[in-house]
Amino acid sequence: MSLVHELEKSGNWLFRRRSWLPATILVPAAAYLFIANRSVIYFNYTWEIICILVSVAGELLRSFTVGYVPRNTSGRNVVDQLADDLNTSGIYSVVRHPLYVGNFLMWLGPVMFLRSVWWVLVFILAYWLYYERIIFAEEQYLRRKFGETYDTWAFRVRAVIPSFRNYVRPKLPFSFRNVLRREYNSITNLFIVFAFLDLCRNLAVTGRLYLEPLYVTLLVSALIFWAIIRYLVKRTKFLYVEGR
Repeated sequence: MSLVHELEKSGNWLFRRRSWLPATILVPAAAYLFIANRSVIYFNYTWEIICILVSVAGELLRSFTVGYVPRNTSGRNVVDQLADDLNTSGIYSVVRHPLYVGNFLMWLGPVMFLRSVWWVLVFILAYWLYYERIIFAEEQYLRRKFGETYDTWAFRVRAVIPSFRNYVRPKLPFSFRNVLRREYNSITNLFIVFAFLDLCRNLAVTGRLYLEPLYVTLLVSALIFWAIIRYLVKRTKFLYVEGR
């Protein structure tokens, strides 16, 4: 098998598992907290707010992206590649893969929580190797489907480094309801991850299983938010937007 086909095959394999595979990082992260220097990982309100804000910035980027895109693009499909249209305006005129840039920031926050430069460096390398193949597989699919239109867009817009030089206004208006419908799980999971790391850290440092008040507030708020949006998604059509 040629290298191109091997990269695409492995990229598609990772693509179908991208909804849960990155979360496996939590296992070694939790284990690290039990061997780390306790004086380094003690609760620090300022630092942990910074970590949370980094992750929230990633979710805001995802939300900004999702809010402007049409249906059957930039989705959470995990079976096969899917794109009825090629997104080239709005955030997609700034960077070709804004959702993956957002994902990077969302996971960078929990990694920063560990307070280890080595963890950050290893994460950046692993993230690049992981998503590089997914991006390769996606771009092969888009190139075959959209041909020269894709090549022209890809020539102008960088893959993961944003540039506003060729910015084009979005074709569709922003839909907050679409964001809520498509991102509520991601938003909730973000705070569950931080709460999990706080539980592990406190158990490692004090031998007791508890959450700091900051994480109690965030977790309870996130779960209430999830329950409300889940009800609206499953029992009503309030968050349904035609063509989104």
